[in-house]
Amino acid sequence: MRLSANLLRTNIHNQPNVEASDPSSKPPPQPPPEERKKYVLHSDKDNYDFVSHRTTRKPTNALESTGHLIKGCLGGGILGIHEAYMKCGLWTSLIVTLVFGFYITYCVHILVKSAQMLYKRLHIPEMSYPDVAEASLEVGPFPSLRKYSKWFRYAVDLAICIDLFGACCVYQIIIAKTIQQLIENTDALSDEDIPNLRLYILALLVPVLLLCMITTLKYLAPFTLIADVFIVACVVATVVYGLRKAENISTVPAWKDVIGFFEFCGIVVFSMEGIGVSLPIENNMKDPTQFPFVLCAGMFVVVTFLILVGFFGYWGFGEHSISPVTLNFPPEIFPTILKCLMALMIFVTFALNFWAPFNLVWHYMSKKHNPKKYWIWERVYRATFIVIITAIAIAFPNIGNLMGLLGAFCLSFMGFIFPAIIELLVVWEDPGLGVYRWRLWKNIAVLVVGVLLFIAGTYSNGKGLIASL
Repeated sequence: MRLSANLLRTNIHNQPNVEASDPSSKPPPQPPPEERKKYVLHSDKDNYDFVSHRTTRKPTNALESTGHLIKGCLGGGILGIHEAYMKCGLWTSLIVTLVFGFYITYCVHILVKSAQMLYKRLHIPEMSYPDVAEASLEVGPFPSLRKYSKWFRYAVDLAICIDLFGACCVYQIIIAKTIQQLIENTDALSDEDIPNLRLYILALLVPVLLLCMITTLKYLAPFTLIADVFIVACVVATVVYGLRKAENISTVPAWKDVIGFFEFCGIVVFSMEGIGVSLPIENNMKDPTQFPFVLCAGMFVVVTFLILVGFFGYWGFGEHSISPVTLNFPPEIFPTILKCLMALMIFVTFALNFWAPFNLVWHYMSKKHNPKKYWIWERVYRATFIVIITAIAIAFPNIGNLMGLLGAFCLSFMGFIFPAIIELLVVWEDPGLGVYRWRLWKNIAVLVVGVLLFIAGTYSNGKGLIASL
């Protein structure tokens, strides 16, 4: 649910020097940096209209792109955001959610703006996030750092893979917890239920393994639209059932403690971060100059949905609420059906979420094997990664801290640190750092927040995961 099929296909296809393939076939792996021609800077006098040079087969308008952005940002994280509010405090969480919404929106904006500046300088119509990272350093203002451009690309690739593989762990736990509650007919799951939960996660290994042997996205794409409907249904149900049980709001803590605050920060970043889908969406737009409007409209919806689930989920279900939020719904017919269908949709979209990072990894792995044996080796690696994902989910069946760790460890780099570095490299000489070097100080501030989130968020959520062993 975190990435839609057409966006993933765009992310793989929108690479320089890659021929378009039949959309019904499996998209090729991401092209290796070493096979790519060096990026070449062109004169500023040589105007280049990157929009007219794009050959997108089915470009999207602003409204469609907004929908893609919402789908790309909203995923399993929204089902656990109420637990993040419980860790931090109701009103503090509300304010910080709004702050992070603005902050993340701005960081996505500077990444896409930097990419569009590089399009014009390099005469390239479209680029992926790893492309932008590599190109910004390769043609940047510091010649001594250009030899590390491929490593910058690899760092972005690694962050994307860890984030999306980690999200697969979260999805597997959500499915297992839903099945456990339905089978055992319990209203709430306590620490004593963790051993049984691990067994349910293990029981999902074979079904997930078989599902992820599907290597063509066309069979999975329709389910993303259905999953979006269930996300909206969960938001509405959370508000309705939360208000039913809500106590006097003055009794709900507004602030908890520092550890809970940083745990919350990691989860909220994981729940709304859309940096990985921003450039694929921009690459596929009919009019990329409208992306700022798409970004603001999409993030407004994302932040609104997160606030509704987080605020009313914590206020209504209180200090004993659990993740996913659907497990707090009353044992009535409609909530039970919603839980079942939501678990089924997450199960199907698990393969979609797994597809993108695995194709990236498979590109590097495939070079070690005979092309005639790719079919068998690809499936061996798919099975290996699914086993590893399942093992991690069994070892750390704590949805909140797992999401928080992914948000702090991966998305602090992808969402904040890398975009700030890229913008500095792109604007350093033209248009420059500005009066009093304000662009430098602005990006240093973004970097500081990213580093602080990485250190504090990783420590607090990692500590919570270790405690759950």
